[in-house]
Amino acid sequence: MLTAAFFWGTTGTVQAMAPESSTPLAFGAFRLLIGGSAMLLAVWISRELHVKNWSWPLVLSAAVCMACYQPLFFTAVKETGIAVGTVIAIGSAPIIAGSMEWAVLKKRPRNSWWVATVLALAGCWLLFSNSSNVRVDAAGVLMALGAGASFAGYTLISKSMMKTQPPRATSAVVFMISAILLTPLLWQSDISWILTPRGLGTSLYIGLIATCAAYFLFVKGLTGVPASAAVTLSLAEPLTASLLGVFFIGEMLSLSSWLGIALMLLGLLVISAAPRNQKTAETAHMS
Repeated sequence: MLTAAFFWGTTGTVQAMAPESSTPLAFGAFRLLIGGSAMLLAVWISRELHVKNWSWPLVLSAAVCMACYQPLFFTAVKETGIAVGTVIAIGSAPIIAGSMEWAVLKKRPRNSWWVATVLALAGCWLLFSNSSNVRVDAAGVLMALGAGASFAGYTLISKSMMKTQPPRATSAVVFMISAILLTPLLWQSDISWILTPRGLGTSLYIGLIATCAAYFLFVKGLTGVPASAAVTLSLAEPLTASLLGVFFIGEMLSLSSWLGIALMLLGLLVISAAPRNQKTAETAHMS
């Protein structure tokens, strides 16, 4: 799951390398189209895709969540800035996911979730608290919260679907339907940029690596950790994005920002160790 979050964290840097004529919405639509197609091809070749035991209401719900996440997130970033948009969207997701599990599934999050979430959110706040370019827009903040809710909903629904379907097949079907739902966005903007070497290269990376490979890893991880913990682990995404900005883009981080990175890492260590310790305890009890 941490590897998946690392791949997600590269999307901002890769998008910055795309042609200037590309738009965030079209870039997000191509991301799902390329990634979803690659996922579907992979599970078809490996014969993991079956037509039985699918709960299509859940499939459609997960697809809508993922389709909504793309425009909500990219629009939020445009309206509020990368720092505020990313922190609100990704930072709100674990809180929303844990609340959904508690309210809908009647499953109270483990103590480690509370500790890790507080540490990670505090780290996110410190990471960007001194940014001179931060701007707050009410509509943008609401869209960022909507993106966080969409990602949390996708995670919870996907974990439920994996009780009857293989993880990779679940992602492939959901992402392909999400891509179909977002296809109309491509007809509303100039997409000639994707035919350029830079446009094609960035689109293939974000589709094949940051989407197909990343989400295959993510759903694989979902089989071993609770959904609320999975969303908390995804906070490694803004952490990765910040480090890439420092070492590849040349951005400067303050002392409080570095403290934020340390808190996020501590939170990730707490939530990563919890499932392993839990399994160890269960094994000891069984023996």
